[in-house]
Amino acid sequence: MKILFVCTGNSCRSVMAEGLLRHILRMKERMGTQVLSAGTNTMPGMGPTLETVEVMQAEGIDVTGHLSQPLTPDLVRLADVIFCMEEFHRDQILSVSPDAEKKVHLLRTFRNLSPMPDPNIPDPIGRPRRIYEACMALIKEGVERIVGWLEENKK
Repeated sequence: MKILFVCTGNSCRSVMAEGLLRHILRMKERMGTQVLSAGTNTMPGMGPTLETVEVMQAEGIDVTGHLSQPLTPDLVRLADVIFCMEEFHRDQILSVSPDAEKKVHLLRTFRNLSPMPDPNIPDPIGRPRRIYEACMALIKEGVERIVGWLEENKK
């Protein structure tokens, strides 16, 4: 199973989601799942923001070695499921690979029946750490639903 997280710059939100899911799967000894992330508008090889590193360290997760990568048709094709942070990311993914529609989900709405006025996880880039922490809380909720889904669909 290959899971891809997508945001804009691949330096904040998708890094948090990737790092968190990898950590949880490692703790559950689920080594058969590959977790990746990419950005719809990024340069390759950039590190995560300082705030992302700090928020992840507070979770006991080290993402200092992360290097950004742009979203490519190959990444979309190879992923079994793709989780994006905002609706416009979904649009960008589908513009790259229209046939991927069934495997692309907004992280916040995946298996979430609660009504919400805004299904997007806003970009924290350039904002104070408390905004990154709020972003992480939303991402954590989504990742926990993914973990539940993976547990239900063990192969």
